[in-house]
Amino acid sequence: MLKEKSTIMVTTIQIKEDVKSTLTQMKLFERETYNDVLERLIEDVQELNMETKKEIESAIKEIESGKYITHENLAKEMGF
Repeated sequence: MLKEKSTIMVTTIQIKEDVKSTLTQMKLFERETYNDVLERLIEDVQELNMETKKEIESAIKEIESGKYITHENLAKEMGF
């Protein structure tokens, strides 16, 4: 998770005009800073990554315990 409002180090980054336009459209309110938009995006990605890791771990456990069906067997069950 991102740190709470800490010391702000001002820097300049270069982004393409279409990226800036997309970031502008993603603002929740007009005066929201690009930094806030980027922090939200980073947090969302981090949460998705944690969720995805949990789902992969769960799937591996299911496979290891034999809770799966091959494509061949599924096709047979479905009459293909």
